[in-house]
Amino acid sequence: MCDKENYVVFLLDEKRYALYLTAVERVVHAVYVTPLAKAPDIVLGIVSLQGRIVPVFNVRRRFHLLEREARLADQIIFARTRRRTVALWVDTVTGVIECDKSNVTHADDVLPATAYVQGVIQLDDGLVLVHDLDAFLSLDEEKSLDGALEASQSP
Repeated sequence: MCDKENYVVFLLDEKRYALYLTAVERVVHAVYVTPLAKAPDIVLGIVSLQGRIVPVFNVRRRFHLLEREARLADQIIFARTRRRTVALWVDTVTGVIECDKSNVTHADDVLPATAYVQGVIQLDDGLVLVHDLDAFLSLDEEKSLDGALEASQSP
């Protein structure tokens, strides 16, 4: 049994966040995002990934960070939730880390009912928040996104 886990670490305003490496499909440089009418507020729009239409989430908005203009150096993380592939617009991806599971504290042990955060990794140089992709959208937002995606694909 392995006592280590791999995470993709990304930055938003110099704060570190992470996703499980097993959920990440790829990381690309910023591309044009097509706006999507009637989508939830946190959806920037859609992009095509090898012929698949993928919603792009504004992670800053979800985490209540200050909005800023998109930059050419920004990156997009394509990752899988239980329901769909999604894209997360982030400042930059810093790399992959491997850490002992004992260095990860479950979010509820730190602050009960912490939305969108699954755990906290304790590293020598600070903390990294592990993002919970499956909790990123509420049920209402999921339904709204589904409707907007269906409407965008109908003639």
